[in-house]
Amino acid sequence: MAVKELRNGNRIVGTMVRMVRNAGIAQIAAEGNLDFIMLDMEHGPFSMETFSDIAKVARSIGIGIFARVPELSRGYVSRIMDAGADGVMVPMVGSQAEAEALASWARYAPIGNRGLGSAGVSTCFAGLGNDVQAFMAAQNESTLAIAQIETKEGIENIDAIAGVEGIDVLLVGPNDLSISLGVPGELMGDTVQEAIEKVAQAAEKHGKVFAMHAGPALLDKWIPRGMQMVMESLDINVLKSGFSAIATKYKA
Repeated sequence: MAVKELRNGNRIVGTMVRMVRNAGIAQIAAEGNLDFIMLDMEHGPFSMETFSDIAKVARSIGIGIFARVPELSRGYVSRIMDAGADGVMVPMVGSQAEAEALASWARYAPIGNRGLGSAGVSTCFAGLGNDVQAFMAAQNESTLAIAQIETKEGIENIDAIAGVEGIDVLLVGPNDLSISLGVPGELMGDTVQEAIEKVAQAAEKHGKVFAMHAGPALLDKWIPRGMQMVMESLDINVLKSGFSAIATKYKA
């Protein structure tokens, strides 16, 4: 599983799914040797039910299944975990208080305050067992709370965000970050690069996972800096690239 690999210090690689609603996307990603997929519920049209259907398949074949929820709220964070997510990412985390809320809703006690449901997708429909404390501890270890850092405020508060217990991953979103920093699209410029460096430093200092969703140029530059979680492209772009390759090859 992707989370176990990450806990063991290994790099995991995946992509964002924004359009494909067929649960077979998890099987295709696994056949492509990806470690995880992340469903984009912020910009994509997915319902909780659709996510749960894909999560059932992903969990049954051992590929990591994460979700970016639309916003920071208990209704999204805790429910997506119960729907089968191995990890939940909240966009535009900008403060310690927001990071604490994410950790609280994604984590069982004593770290957080996630409500304890009974058998469901998150348990692969098994029961909780006789030792509830052991179950909660195991779930906390096998799931991720991911703070997406993509605003000027998030960079200014990155040390405090990274210091929150229960936050596992600091994932840079460079496009929105460049906009927030006043340099839209200048991803390789000094302003954005200096901001990314602050995230990398905070992750290293506090023992968090440094991650990014970006294109090859940014990823190739920052992977040597200790990036453990790599997310490139979207299902839309992957499909379009494949179609384009066919057209280019066979059209005169």
